[in-house]
Amino acid sequence: MAEPGEKRQFAAQAVAFDSILELPCDSRISPKALQFPDMSDLSAISDLGSHERRKSSAEPHWRAELRSAIRDPYELCRKLKLPASLAEESAASTGGFPLLVTKSYLECMQPGDADDPLLRQVLPRRAELESVPGFVSDPLGEEAAQLQPGMLHKYHGRVLLVVTGACAIHCRYCFRRHYPYADSPKTITACEPAIAQIAEDQSISEVILSGGDPLTVVDSRLFQLAARLDEIPHLQRLRIHSRLPVVLPSRICTEFQNWFVGGRLRPIIVIHANHAAELSNEVGDALNKLSSRGVMLFNQAVLLKGVNDSVTAQRDLCERLLQLGVTPYYLHLLDRVTGAAHFDVPESQGRTIIDQLRSLLPGYAVPRLAREEPGAASKVVLR
Repeated sequence: MAEPGEKRQFAAQAVAFDSILELPCDSRISPKALQFPDMSDLSAISDLGSHERRKSSAEPHWRAELRSAIRDPYELCRKLKLPASLAEESAASTGGFPLLVTKSYLECMQPGDADDPLLRQVLPRRAELESVPGFVSDPLGEEAAQLQPGMLHKYHGRVLLVVTGACAIHCRYCFRRHYPYADSPKTITACEPAIAQIAEDQSISEVILSGGDPLTVVDSRLFQLAARLDEIPHLQRLRIHSRLPVVLPSRICTEFQNWFVGGRLRPIIVIHANHAAELSNEVGDALNKLSSRGVMLFNQAVLLKGVNDSVTAQRDLCERLLQLGVTPYYLHLLDRVTGAAHFDVPESQGRTIIDQLRSLLPGYAVPRLAREEPGAASKVVLR
């Protein structure tokens, strides 16, 4: 990160801002339902236009890997040597939220195990179609927190920008699986009202880039958005919430590292890992690239039934995170989104897990058990 007062070297990047967020949504889904780009067409996350896209030989490895992600439950089950009946159930259970998983993440799963904790996070199951009281499409009340299209202001001092609806994997418990991404800005011009509001509000010191997953957007475009934010003098930090360092570690390329650490704003990344098995050596290498360049690294996990709802699973996750230089930050109770009720773990069980972790790990290694409540001034810390 540059020293305070140093100016970010953006002059060499003279790309038109109006091309930053051209993220067409899947037209098969209604505007008020799920709005995810068709990831089979990477023009949805392109950089400098069709001329650059034709340069396939120059395509970054991470984009090629993203293009080859698995979208077919039958293909996924074949690769994991799982029965066709499971694939049939999965294919009939997507509910408008299709399967998507990278091959990097697939390689961390155990073949032949239908209850693999990583597989459970991405494979659609019949339980998703059940209607459960208390589980709703907008569990965090984000529609009410939206000050500008794609700009959420939930907590004092920081705002969140939804820069894309695209992800590298579709987590079945995602609290934004029903978010109206079609209503979010698609160009930098459309982002200007949000940027102007940030510039006018001197109480805001931090901007969070989220989505979807912001790191599915190519670096040239993220760079442009960061340049605009870097010009706002009262901003101090730029935070990215991303699953890609875990599920697509090749995304942490030199181009990304250079622009992210090269400016005035303190760079922070909050990754999302739920299980120690997700944190392969390749993930470790990617995280080391970031920490070695001064990026602060934190992890947010979600407490999920059948995935990590045991003291052993949580202890192993925290130990592995520390080994990779990542601070365990939050362990969230499930956000009660429609389609995810089968992942719910009682609050009492979460409290017990945290209490037991404190007897096994040093204090800095124990995440805070938290729940997010619509309209609250902060996350509610339970333990």
